[in-house]
Amino acid sequence: MVYLTRLEHFNAAHKLYNPGWSREKNEEVFGKCANENWHGHNYDLLFDVKKLGEIIREHIIEKLDHKNLNLDVDFMAGKMCSTENLAIAIWQQLHAQLPPAVRLHGIKLYETPRIYVEYFG
Repeated sequence: MVYLTRLEHFNAAHKLYNPGWSREKNEEVFGKCANENWHGHNYDLLFDVKKLGEIIREHIIEKLDHKNLNLDVDFMAGKMCSTENLAIAIWQQLHAQLPPAVRLHGIKLYETPRIYVEYFG
């Protein structure tokens, strides 16, 4: 079996905040990520590819790049906008667009150079 990998990049803002908790509880659990004024990341997305460049740009990058994940991204509506949930949502978006002969093996989403999530469906 051969695995091909493609790297894409996008920038987005978000905050981690559970509306059912107090401000203090959110800050205790999420730290600076619960900032009321949001914060941003320069994400790097890696995943196995065949002919995915156009699909990725149309269904992922155009929807995420320079957007607010909590407010602007339809497939993140109603979800906690953690990097873990974002990786799962990206997987779901890509998987739905792939031809039947192509099998998505995994996604690696970098939030920072030292923090990333791998998701295998």
